[in-house]
Amino acid sequence: MNITKQADGNKLILFLDGKLDTVTAPQLDAELKAAFEEYDTVEINMEKLVYISSAGLRVMHSTHKRVRASKTMLISHATGTVLDIFESTGFSAFLNLI
Repeated sequence: MNITKQADGNKLILFLDGKLDTVTAPQLDAELKAAFEEYDTVEINMEKLVYISSAGLRVMHSTHKRVRASKTMLISHATGTVLDIFESTGFSAFLNLI
């Protein structure tokens, strides 16, 4: 999976491209931890993400729990299989999907 970053004021956008799985989840986790040290809002653009595994879901859940009181995590452009997984697992109920 490739992660590209784009700053937009006090928001950072992370563009994910590929598969978020057991191998790549630690990479995203590290990127999110670093991003939230510097930015109040982080948007994760999933337009080019084709798959998310349980390891990827764990990163989404743990990051949401860690930052929800004082920061904002947005999930944008989740479509197809990725959106189906968010909906079938109940993640769409608590993640900020835009």
